[in-house]
Amino acid sequence: MSRRDITDQIVQAKLRQGVSWADLAGLIGRPEVWTVAALLGEHPIVLDDAKKILRRLGLDEGEAYMLTNTPYRGSSQTSPPTDPTIYRFHEALLVYGPALKELIHEKFGDGIMSAINFSIDVDRKDDSAGDRVVVTMSGKFLAYEWNA
Repeated sequence: MSRRDITDQIVQAKLRQGVSWADLAGLIGRPEVWTVAALLGEHPIVLDDAKKILRRLGLDEGEAYMLTNTPYRGSSQTSPPTDPTIYRFHEALLVYGPALKELIHEKFGDGIMSAINFSIDVDRKDDSAGDRVVVTMSGKFLAYEWNA
């Protein structure tokens, strides 16, 4: 069985059983977005947590080791992305990325926002003009260090 196969089984079992991503994240005590990314193959999962998830979904716990491997992150996506939702994030960063970079440098100095020491949340905000998707990203600032 491949990593993609176990991912497909997880998604199918989740849908079949009406289990939410929040339910699975709560089961292992991890953030929701991280859990979804991990179950879609972007992060390794600790073996005990992988077993809990597979058990909850009625899947073979013997395949839990497949969820513990370090993945090739981002390898399942095309660039530019073709999925409309993912493409809109890509588009937003194309438009606002240079402004975000300028503001990060102005407020913090020469460096980057870490995507390793990082958290991200998705929330819904009711709005009379149409509900809003609120995405909050928080990454540690990492200053460039030039060693001579």
